[in-house]
Amino acid sequence: MDACTSALLTDFYQLTMLRAYQVHGMRETAAFELFVRRMPEERNFLIAAGLEQSLDFLENLYFSSDELEWVSSEPRLGREFADYLAGLRFSGDVHAMPEGRIFFPEEPILRVVAPLPEAQLVETRLINLVQFQCMVAAKAARSVLIAPGKQLVDFGLRRAQGAEGGLLAARAAYVAGFAGTATVLAGAKFGLPLFGTMAHSYIQAHADESDAFARFAQVYPTGATLLIDTYDTEQAAHKVVAVARSLRQRNVAIAAVRLDSGDLGALAKSVRSIFDAAGFPAIRIFASGNLDEYRVAALLQCGAPIDGFGIGTSLVTSADAPSLDAVYKLQEYAGKPRRKRSAAKATWPGRKQVFRRYAPDGCMESDWLTEENDPTQGEPLLALVMKDGRRMAAPENLEAIRERAAADLARLPDRLRALAPADPPYPVHVSPRLRKLADEVDAMNPP
Repeated sequence: MDACTSALLTDFYQLTMLRAYQVHGMRETAAFELFVRRMPEERNFLIAAGLEQSLDFLENLYFSSDELEWVSSEPRLGREFADYLAGLRFSGDVHAMPEGRIFFPEEPILRVVAPLPEAQLVETRLINLVQFQCMVAAKAARSVLIAPGKQLVDFGLRRAQGAEGGLLAARAAYVAGFAGTATVLAGAKFGLPLFGTMAHSYIQAHADESDAFARFAQVYPTGATLLIDTYDTEQAAHKVVAVARSLRQRNVAIAAVRLDSGDLGALAKSVRSIFDAAGFPAIRIFASGNLDEYRVAALLQCGAPIDGFGIGTSLVTSADAPSLDAVYKLQEYAGKPRRKRSAAKATWPGRKQVFRRYAPDGCMESDWLTEENDPTQGEPLLALVMKDGRRMAAPENLEAIRERAAADLARLPDRLRALAPADPPYPVHVSPRLRKLADEVDAMNPP
């Protein structure tokens, strides 16, 4: 079984519910919506991501012979249920926000409309795929906003929480505006630009630091980035100058150096002065080493002449906000709106749409949550992307998704672009029509 594609990559209660639905013949159409209940304290907005992987999962959902054998051997499920699952495929419709759109709590990112067992089964994996990429994309966007014009690269695979986490984090960061990734498979799989420098071990494997620089630059004559903090950073910068001079006659140019430790701000200023004084203003300075958006902001505020940043652990784990309160709730069954009323976890019933309104200057002004067929003023954010279990269009080009994210980020009000919590937060209004529907559902189902 491939863990990332297995139909058994779900919570056990999904299967126990499906068996009960099967026994009692519950196959009417259900509508579930996936949304985030509340914004993490460290975020002012979220970015929709993960739809491509979600649609791929739905379109290819099936139980393999090995999986069915396991189901039949599980005493609480059994052979009859396994035989039922053997024919199960996703046959429903999906409405979703396009990837790259900015969204806020209570707004459905994705809606699944399908026979109840199908719509129920996919809950766990959809949340797993969507919430993670939304979380990382929003984290990455914070660095993009506070470091405009800087080259930002994902360095996080080795600290990611699993292989899939590393790959999808690289994709989400690129959607949000990162220049690329160091993760090779993300380049091969998603077409992301790849960036790489060298490790300290490369320097240490040479008897002389200058030889290490020269040999690496000769292999990569137009794009070498040299790591210069293995021993003494400032002495290494002078060695880079000497190597650059000696190699210039061979048309070999050193593109950049990387700083990975120490006082990055002070070292960047010192190294910049050394290069400029020696006549090499084109050699760029790239920084890495336990960076996040707060450290990047501090370095830029102190005037550090750094041209790019490699951001790893904090990005791929979204360290300051490592999860989203993402949920997938039943909003309609058998043609009737449904509503959860639990304290602090109540939901708005029925199939919904989100309409966005803009201020005269083009910035986002407010969102309105209402019923799907309510002709509310504004731009509708959810669109049909899957019909009868098949995509409505070919997978979207990642560059188009990235451009959409950039356009939405450009339309954020200034208070939402900052690292500090926005005051006031972005307004998401619930329409009178939706509130009326909630009251009607409550009246039909008194406590």
